[in-house]
Amino acid sequence: MEEDILKIRKYLKEHPQYHLEAYQFVLESLRVLIKELNSPRHVSGPELLNAIKSHGIDVYGFLAPKVFEHWGINETLDFGYVVFNLVEMGILRKTDKDNLEDFRNVFAFETAFRQGFQQSLEQY
Repeated sequence: MEEDILKIRKYLKEHPQYHLEAYQFVLESLRVLIKELNSPRHVSGPELLNAIKSHGIDVYGFLAPKVFEHWGINETLDFGYVVFNLVEMGILRKTDKDNLEDFRNVFAFETAFRQGFQQSLEQY
C-alpha cells in the first residue's frame, strides 16, 4: 500500500487534477467490495461505482458529494478517470472489456447520495 501511495504521489506531480484522497478512496472502496464478495474476482465499473457510493455514504454521509467535489470528483466519470489512472500506474488491472465509458452517468451525485443517506438513516 505504501508503494502504491508513492506511485500515486509521483503521478500527481504531473497530473494534479484529482487529489490523493480520491485515489485512496477508490482503492479503499475496492478493498471493501472485494471483502464482501464470496471470492475475489474482477469487478465492473458500475459495481465499483456502487461500492464507492455505499462507502461514501458510510464514511461521509450526506456530505459525500461535497468531499468528492473537493477532491476534483464531480461525476461518476471522474471516478473512471481515477480508476484508469490507477491502471496506467500499474496499481490496478483492467480487462479488454473494461472501458472508461462504463463509468459515465452511472448515477447523479446529489440524488444518489441524498437517497442513499436517507435509506441508511431509516435502518436505525
